[in-house]
Parts: sequence; structure tokens; C-alpha cells
Amino acid sequence: MCGIFGYTGHRKAAPLLLDGLRALEYRGYDSAGIYVSGQDVVRAEGEVKKLSDKVSPDMEGKAGIAHTRWATHGKPSEKNAHPHTDTSQQTFIVHNGIIENHVELKKELEGRGALFSSDTDSEVLAHLIEEEIVSNGSFEKAVARALKKVHGSYGIAVMTKREPEKIVIARQGSPIVLGIGTGEYFVASDTSAILKHTKEVIYLEDGECALITPTSYSIFTMDLQTKTRKPQSITWNIEQVQKSGYDHFMLKEIMEGPDVLKNSVLGRLLFETGDARLGGFDSIEKRLSQIERIVIIGCGSAYYAGMVGKLLFEEIGGIPTEVEIASEYRYRAIPPDGTTAVLAISQSGETADTLACLKEAKRRGSVTLGIVNVVGSTVAREVDAGVYNHAGPEISVASTKAFISQLEVLLLVALFLGRRRSLPLTRGKEILDELVRLPEKMQRVLDQAKNIEEIAKHYSTHQNFLYVGRKYNYPMAMEGALKLKEVSYIHAEGYGAGEMKHGPIAMIDETFPTVAVMPKDSVYEKTFSNIEEIRARNGKVLAIVTEGDTNAIRVADHIIEIPQTLEIMTPILSVVPLQLFAYHMSRIRGYNVDRPRNLAKSVTVE
Repeated sequence: MCGIFGYTGHRKAAPLLLDGLRALEYRGYDSAGIYVSGQDVVRAEGEVKKLSDKVSPDMEGKAGIAHTRWATHGKPSEKNAHPHTDTSQQTFIVHNGIIENHVELKKELEGRGALFSSDTDSEVLAHLIEEEIVSNGSFEKAVARALKKVHGSYGIAVMTKREPEKIVIARQGSPIVLGIGTGEYFVASDTSAILKHTKEVIYLEDGECALITPTSYSIFTMDLQTKTRKPQSITWNIEQVQKSGYDHFMLKEIMEGPDVLKNSVLGRLLFETGDARLGGFDSIEKRLSQIERIVIIGCGSAYYAGMVGKLLFEEIGGIPTEVEIASEYRYRAIPPDGTTAVLAISQSGETADTLACLKEAKRRGSVTLGIVNVVGSTVAREVDAGVYNHAGPEISVASTKAFISQLEVLLLVALFLGRRRSLPLTRGKEILDELVRLPEKMQRVLDQAKNIEEIAKHYSTHQNFLYVGRKYNYPMAMEGALKLKEVSYIHAEGYGAGEMKHGPIAMIDETFPTVAVMPKDSVYEKTFSNIEEIRARNGKVLAIVTEGDTNAIRVADHIIEIPQTLEIMTPILSVVPLQLFAYHMSRIRGYNVDRPRNLAKSVTVE
């Protein structure tokens, strides 16, 4: 979610570090910093250009590490920018990922005299590694020993003043690439940053470290076992590397779904108590226990996520819930109410209508909550408490992976609320067990991408679509229709399948296909009957069904299967084929998938 770059060799490090950060800025852009051997750390809030303006062109030093940040712990600020250092300012680290046990580690370190200067989880790494160096001497061994105390994910690069030309890197769940040059070596979190310097790379695997000097490198495990690895030759260009070889960011971001599911729950699942750990709610847990109603607000895809949230909060959380379009709710004449919580959902955290609703809700005395993807955004600052998505930067205008993370975070919030009301322990554990299985199940959906592309070719000349679903998948019908409109400019309507006979069925004929979201759930038979009504009128049907549903082929021209899961989680899987279908429809029709006309990523005006 952030960008790391490092260098050791025969050239000045600072210009190379800054250039590497510019190549990685699409991964994070709220703050940046560099450390060059023999120099002080330089940090800046904001884009890399602001850091570049602060770095002297005469800065000496032939080894260094740098970072551009997408905040996860601590708001975007100069003090929270990487690299971080220990109390004695001897060890310096840059880190991508999340340290789940950073609170416990920080307390232990402070008890031994460590002084912390940032709000990040990452800083504990610098203190841990410095302690190990002081105790045991060896730089590379100290890094490995320190990382054994850490729970979570990381891609890191570490330097120490004691051995100024060395860099140690390590990976656990967050990518780190070693670039092999002539008399020089490069480190990056993404191959795009080093491609202009070398096409010979080694990808570290989870649980591996590497020691890099200007003339050599070695790879070893956390148990200090040496490993041998041959470099790979990269044939992609820079843009392809940024997109991980995919043609478009939208496709890349859809394919990142399983990792998003893992990141959004990282450190948040309490299996023993069947509960969710949501640190952002700690400060207002007593107030939350007193609320009698929740109103969810959002715009576009966030509103459709909120529709799922309403069902989750009522079924799992045990609390009456409404969902409102933010641009309408802000103009409602609603009396002051201190027993209502208003929950805002916004990927950017800057959506103007949603922000206006929050301000009005505060004026009325409501508890304000947020689910946002951008740390330090306005929504994140305005609410009383909130939860971050941890989905990482989303480049394509059409929201895909951020939407998936919103659904999952809403489920965590519902679980949090439910376990403090009447949700049984057994049900809580059942939900957590299935959440763990969900990434693998989503991958099984993604593995059907080629089949979905072929289906899209079959429908690519149609100009109108009806999307239908019921209960948890009614909002997915709405979201699927929105995605098709956004990126392929095809007219599409999302409807509750039960409402179809109250008007929309009049449009159905052989030229007006229907996309039916109909997994095996509590309303499957009802939805099945609705689709039979469409078939009776010669309508074509593309159905999203549960694996093994041989009955569906009777009413569908084409089917896409999703694995069996709990009913409350079916939207997280069923939306993926809808996203892929929209993507391929746009690509086949020759449109700009990532930048659809008339749309912007963050809607900051009313």
C-alpha cells in the first residue's frame, strides 16, 4: 500500500531515491521521506515533490532508503512519515504492512526506556532491531531476531549507522524486490521503480531476508539459513509493471480482491470470543452500547454497500438500521436525536455530500462513525470514531476492491455490535471461520475470468440490461448495473427481483437481457420464479449462481458460479463476476476502462 525504494552502490543515493519514489507515488502519496548514509533523515508531508524540495542537491552518501506513504496508523504528517529511527538514532527502517501487536511491543519497549516520536505501528521495528544489534552485534541477525517478535505483515528495508553501506530487507506478506545492477543494488516494493536501472530481479518470498552491500547480496531465512536464488529477467515496460502485467488498473484491482479481504481483517479477528477488534471504536464503546438506531449514508457504490450494511446490522448486529443517499439525507428535516448513530461510508473520505451529512448529524447530536479507505481524510477527522478499509490505493475511477473491503468491514462492524448485544458466541465464531475461507473462495471466482470474458463477448452488442437480485444480493444488482453504466456506457437498471413484475418486465424481450444474482440463499426459490417469468417472455438471462446449481441452467443462457458461503457473505463473492463482466464489456467496446468519461475518483463538489 506504500512505496519503498533503496540503493547501495557507487552513485549518489539521494537522486536515485527521489526518482524511485516518483515511480512509486501511485502507491502512496500522503507523506514521504529518505535516509542517506551519513546524513539526517528528511521527511515531508504531502507528495514526493515536497520532499524533493527539502533535499539538498549536494547531499552525499552512496546508500539509502526511502518511502512514500499511504497511511494506516497515524494521520498523514511529517512526524509519521518514514524512515523511522530508534531513540539513539542509529537504526533506520522503512516499512509496508501492518504490525498487529505493535501496541504490546510499544509498551514493552517504553518500559525499557525507548522514546517514540510517531503515531505509527512501524516505529516499533526500529526500536526492536536496535535493541537486538546492541545485544548481539550482527546487523542481519538482529533484523531476523527482531522480526520473530512481530505479528502481522511487512516488507521492510533497514540501515544502521554502524555499517553505512549495508541494507537488510525482509518480507512477510508485503512485496519486496531486489534489483541487481553492475556494482550496485536496488530495493523496491514494486518492480516499476527499478526497471529503468536493471531488469534483473529477485523477488523475496515470505519469511525471507536479504543482506545487500555495494558488491554482493545474500538471502537467508528468519532462522538464518542461507538460500540460493537465481535472478529473473523482466521483459515488461514500466506501465505494465505498475499494473502487475494487467492491461488496466481496474482489472488489477479486481484481481487484488483476495489480498484486500486479508488486509481488511488483519489483526481484527478474535476467534476465542467470536468478536471483532475495532480499535477505532474503543473510545466510544459505551456510547455505542446506548444507541437505538443506525443511519448509514453514502453515495454511489458506497450507498449500495450501505444497503448490505443495513441487512447485516439488523440480522447480525441486532439494531434497527436505515440507509440513505447522502445527497438526499442532508436536506431531510430530522429532529435532534442523541440515540442515533450516523455511519458514513466513503472510499476517499472527501465526498462532499457525505461530509455535509456528517456535519448535520453532529449538529443534531448523533454519534458519527466512518468507514473510509484514506487515513487522515476529512471524513476520518470529522467522525467520532471509525474503521479504515486498508484496501490500498485504488487507481481506476470505478471502485472495485474498495467496495469489496467496504462490505467486509461492514460485516466486522455488525459482528462487533452483535457480540455486545445478543449474537451468540457460536454464531460469531462461525462468521470468523468463514471470513478466513473467503479469500480462497474469491480466488475461485477470479479463476473464471476467461469464461466471463467470453460471456461478455456474447452480450457486447446489447444496449440495455436489467440486473435483479433479492435480499443481500439486491444491492449487488444495483452495483452491477452501476459498474456497467460507469465503464461501458450501456444503459442498465438494478431492481429487486420481486419488483420486476411491477413495471420493468414490460421491457423484456430477446434484445433486453437480464443479469440475475441468484445464489443458493433463503430467497433462492423466489428469485428462481422471477427468472422463469423473464424466460417466458423470451428474455436472455446471465445468472450468478452457487457452485453445483444444475437447476439454474433451466432458466439461464449463461451461468457464472460462486462458491457456497454464508448468506451474509454472498455479496462479497457475487459482486466479483459483475465487476469482471463490466470490465470486459468496456474493453471489448474499446473504451478507456480506468478513466470513464465525465467521472472523477473523488467527488468533492455537491
